[in-house]
Amino acid sequence: MKLAAGVEYRGTSYAGWQRQHHAVSVQEHVEQALSKVADRRVMTVCAGRTDTGVHAIQQVIHFTTDAIRSPHSWVLGANANLRGDVCLRWAIEVEDGFHARFSALSRTYRYVILNRKYRPSISRGLVTWEHRLLDAEAMAAAGSELTGRHDFTSYRAIACQAKHPVREIRKLEICRTGQFVLIEIQADGFLHHMVRNIAGVLMAIGKGDRKPCWAKEVLEARDRNQGGVTAPPDGLYLIDVEYPEKYRIPAPENAGPIALLA
Repeated sequence: MKLAAGVEYRGTSYAGWQRQHHAVSVQEHVEQALSKVADRRVMTVCAGRTDTGVHAIQQVIHFTTDAIRSPHSWVLGANANLRGDVCLRWAIEVEDGFHARFSALSRTYRYVILNRKYRPSISRGLVTWEHRLLDAEAMAAAGSELTGRHDFTSYRAIACQAKHPVREIRKLEICRTGQFVLIEIQADGFLHHMVRNIAGVLMAIGKGDRKPCWAKEVLEARDRNQGGVTAPPDGLYLIDVEYPEKYRIPAPENAGPIALLA
């Protein structure tokens, strides 16, 4: 059978999602836990390979197995074998045509900035800290220039291995809630470091170091060297992956860090 599952994790202690030979990954731990439940090796495919230090509220994976277990047993068994900073939220059986990556219609990330004079303690590693007051309205005005289908060469890592730099941002919203400034981006796909590079540009604008028009100027330059500093991974969360309704993938619950930290 083929199953899909939703994975939540705090990425602080991991070198990203993808299994690696030289470092600890989320995928490694999830596969080990599922393999114990199945009593045989389980290999997973994810919706999006998050980077070192990046978190997820709703990472979606799929795997195939001939082990017969109920969805509840997969969740309960995997969580019993996972570290405390990773958990399965749900599991369902899906049709053979489902693919966690290629069936996805869009992905949504949220970047969480703690905007206050003193550094975080309890939320350390879960937010990006900026002590200078950010102008969320200026950031929103700048972000509106990035929506639509564009060549995002200026906003991807130089080492990005994507075959082409064109992506469609369907939603880019910036708002302030108390001490937090939130950047939420939905797109058909993301390039390496794309969200963090966008966040870096928008934060420079929010601090008043650059004018709102700079976001568009960077975009049109199609040159990563014209962009700003890559923002830290601490405040970045994969919060949702959208699929066709026929697959019945559960919607994410409240995107936890805001409810917990606000």
